[in-house]
Amino acid sequence: MFQGYFKRVVWLFLFGSTLLFSKNTDPIVLVHGFIGWGPEEMGQYRYWGGTEDLAQTLRDSGFTVYVVSVGPVSSNWDRAVEVFAQIKGGQVDYGQAHSETFGLIRKPEGKSYPGLYPEWDADHPIHLIGHSMGGQTIRMLDYLLTHIIYADEADSIPEESALLGRENRGWISSITTLATPHDGTTLSDIVTRTIPFLQYVLGLAAVVGSDYYNFDLEQWGFERKPGESWMDYFERMRDNPAWDTKNISSWDLSVEGAREMNTLVQADPDVYYFSYTYRATHTDSSTGAEIPNDNMNIILRMRARVIGSDVAYFADGSSTDSTWFPNDGVVNTRSQAGPTTGLNGPDPIAEYREGEPLLKGQWYTIGPLPMDHWRSIGHGKFTAGERAELTLLFVNHCRRLWALP
Repeated sequence: MFQGYFKRVVWLFLFGSTLLFSKNTDPIVLVHGFIGWGPEEMGQYRYWGGTEDLAQTLRDSGFTVYVVSVGPVSSNWDRAVEVFAQIKGGQVDYGQAHSETFGLIRKPEGKSYPGLYPEWDADHPIHLIGHSMGGQTIRMLDYLLTHIIYADEADSIPEESALLGRENRGWISSITTLATPHDGTTLSDIVTRTIPFLQYVLGLAAVVGSDYYNFDLEQWGFERKPGESWMDYFERMRDNPAWDTKNISSWDLSVEGAREMNTLVQADPDVYYFSYTYRATHTDSSTGAEIPNDNMNIILRMRARVIGSDVAYFADGSSTDSTWFPNDGVVNTRSQAGPTTGLNGPDPIAEYREGEPLLKGQWYTIGPLPMDHWRSIGHGKFTAGERAELTLLFVNHCRRLWALP
């Protein structure tokens, strides 16, 4: 019980003071995943930490930490644009070409921000940590920062925005992903085949409570109006054609959508990459399928069984295989290490080894750790020792980031 607490005390004694002499004290930004929420939603229940505020704990440990709140079901493109505006400050601009293609309100009212870190640029870079889909989102953000996006089909007129219309290289020091479906999750394909995605999303929203949760879909004209009932809000959302386009999380999280993104978005040679992988299942010796461990969140167990025995299909007719069966209840474990399915080949991925020199443009993977998808960020029941162990995991990784060259 006291092992985790003891380790934390030892860490604070041995390493706490070294934060004053860290080489790389760039701010750390936390980006939530699918169906996630920001610090102003869900009352005192935090996406990062659950009943405890993990971001504040990291601040108390000496780190500069910011938390963003982006569209919980939006595409990675839309979410990345929102992350940029919230950190740098200014009006969200999804881009002329992108907005015209998908019928978006390009610069929606209500999505203008003062900036969590207005100084952000190549001389003042940041570390990005994304959980689940948040890991895909921060990879997309790096792509949008480092490539000029054009407003016309002839690729002759750059977009107007500071994010899309110019190259902003060197703005990101590192990218860390936790339980991220880099190659997609077969759960997305299974849900899409069996349950209408909108029904799935709205069912989740009904559980968490609409009064405490915001879909952040102003670009679709989906902001909930004053006095509007939940049922009327539902009817407006249900009838919008955006759910059937590629500009939605269900596509980005699918194995084919992730393959398309991996073909476009490749490792940046100026960025350090880390990935944490998780597995909360084990192999059933009689069937070869994966079944949930006893300590898996009860809500995830049925999903874990489905992921652990079913396959998903790519557009070319090929399918996933049994190596995709191990999972954390939401994401296939093999998908969490780094992008491998892009048509240009996989990103370089290696196991992280403490003390070895690190290379930019190279994924260093840690795990699989024996936690389910939600436990990895502090949701579920914890003993005091288990909570301290999880906190120590995050503190040590932030220390790792601040020790980078």
